[in-house]
Amino acid sequence: MSGTTTEGVGLATLATIAAGVLGLLATRPTPAKRRAVLPKLGDRALAARAARRLNTSSALLSLSVLADSGIEHYRGMFHNKAMFVPLAVSAATLATSLHGIREQRGEPHRLRHAVAATAAVSGVIGGGFHLYNIVRRDGGFSWQNLFYGAPLGAPYSLILAGVMGTAAEHARDSRRGPLKLFGMRAGPTLAAITSAGIAGTVAEVALLHFRGAFQDPFMYLPVTIPPVAAALMAKVAVESDVDRTPRWPRLTRLILWITAALGFGGAGFHAYGVSRNMGGWRNWSQNVLAGPPIPAPPAFTALAFAGLAALDIVRERR
Repeated sequence: MSGTTTEGVGLATLATIAAGVLGLLATRPTPAKRRAVLPKLGDRALAARAARRLNTSSALLSLSVLADSGIEHYRGMFHNKAMFVPLAVSAATLATSLHGIREQRGEPHRLRHAVAATAAVSGVIGGGFHLYNIVRRDGGFSWQNLFYGAPLGAPYSLILAGVMGTAAEHARDSRRGPLKLFGMRAGPTLAAITSAGIAGTVAEVALLHFRGAFQDPFMYLPVTIPPVAAALMAKVAVESDVDRTPRWPRLTRLILWITAALGFGGAGFHAYGVSRNMGGWRNWSQNVLAGPPIPAPPAFTALAFAGLAALDIVRERR
């Protein structure tokens, strides 16, 4: 094993352990929390429903990361053994998110919270590895290396999966009063996170579709409709934060549903793109590696579900 590989494995292992410790510390109940009064039944029902929707979003993002990173890192022959880390972390996040979806008691869970925190921190560390992969190439930070180096936006989905999972546990841990996420009002906070998540995903898609020269007109859809959803969710975050009733709620909800459908439709288009390579699906073992990433588009679906949960929280709290 080379020195660079050894360093990579060591850094990834330390980052994963540190993230797990941070997650456990974040979930340790303080004396104030232990003495807190449980919320009213209506608040508990709202918190539990919002948490399950956030877990659904986290599960979809985790599944996308697990499949996409598995394909891409396999294509890279796992040259750096740290490339196994996102597979393990996303698989654990997927499992805990599915557990959260089935959670009926509405109580926070320390292990789910720790795994979600680990996913978020691992995504940040992975982003650093991908950035290093780009700048160490000939030409450094250039369009050529952005197109064909390690994708900068790929770890972003793992970060979002961890954030959504952590937000789900914060929602379950809400006490009397307004539903809270990360210590802030849930509706505006979740709307802002959704807006930023969609915007970041659009940036990654725009880069890769630009590399493909937008040869199919349908390639414009994920860079035109989701930005509208991101803008509308940013508007919801601002308006609900200043206690104004968000305008255009039906339009916002419609655009989010279209964005969700676009995620699944995009996977279908990518599967069609794979079938057009030489040999089609009969040569799937090669064409899946060479073709457009099939697991990537459902990230839009996951973020749209989080946006719908934010709209429900804003509406029901009013």
